[in-house]
Amino acid sequence: MTIPASIAMQSYDLARNAAAPAPKEATTPRAEAVFGAQMASFTETLRQADTAATSSMVSGANPHALVEAVAATELAVETAVAVRNKVVEAYLEILRMPV
Repeated sequence: MTIPASIAMQSYDLARNAAAPAPKEATTPRAEAVFGAQMASFTETLRQADTAATSSMVSGANPHALVEAVAATELAVETAVAVRNKVVEAYLEILRMPV
């Protein structure tokens, strides 16, 4: 008893498709995207504070808005410094590892 070639090829194709790995879904964002978004947010916070300070000095805008912008900027800078310190600390730990 022989199996026709077309039936054998169809069976092989079905088996190959069933055994193929499922495509990976992008469930977690890449580090570049996360850090890029955070840097964009940091830059926007600094820009808003600069705009609020300029408008407060030039046109006497709401001083409450200026205080809020300065506080937001202070928080953003402190967060950036904390992240930088953690990165430097991790780098130094890597340097201390024995080879």
